[in-house]
Amino acid sequence: MRIYIDSANLEEIQQAADFGIIDGVTTNPSLIAKEGRDHHDQIRAICGILDGDISAEVVSTDTEGMVAEGRDLAKIHDSVVVKIPLIRDGIKAVGRLASEGIRTNVTLCFSPLQALLAAKAGAYLISPFIGRLDDLSQDGMDLVREIVKIYDNYGYSTQVLAASARGPLHVKEAALAGAHVCTLPYKVFDKVFDHPLTEIGLEKFLADYRRSMMVHA
Repeated sequence: MRIYIDSANLEEIQQAADFGIIDGVTTNPSLIAKEGRDHHDQIRAICGILDGDISAEVVSTDTEGMVAEGRDLAKIHDSVVVKIPLIRDGIKAVGRLASEGIRTNVTLCFSPLQALLAAKAGAYLISPFIGRLDDLSQDGMDLVREIVKIYDNYGYSTQVLAASARGPLHVKEAALAGAHVCTLPYKVFDKVFDHPLTEIGLEKFLADYRRSMMVHA
């Protein structure tokens, strides 16, 4: 499973990239607005940090506007994947952009049938929002499993990106469910490293080493 960082903060993205295991970045207008920079300039800067898919979102809600924005975003860098909302005009835009060789990430997916439409339109990625469904007492991971099954049934090439991950458990469940990608905030990514037994074990090893050095001093 590929891991993306859900952020527009250059420092966070650089810190994640330094581990050498991050495969891409997802952004949205809200994340970029927090950085106080021009939308295109920030996407361009992110593309300069990481060699992988960089999702950049349109803000238009009509087909023509989304297609025009998608073309502009795709020109920024070969790594850009255009995020399109899963609405009627969005599905039309996905088909048109796909016919031009522009990859799309269809976002705000909350049902398997929505995901089926996105795949039929030629989406490169589909982003089911698992955390937001969990917030409504629905099992967001069930959605991931259902989409993976449907895509496998019919051989769709669209890849499943588990989005809105709220903690390490979501990351594990996404991997078990067969998601191709999981995108997570840096704070969640950082928590994936941790386990109390790792820390306890390391401290014991180091303590034993220090004692052995004192004996032979």
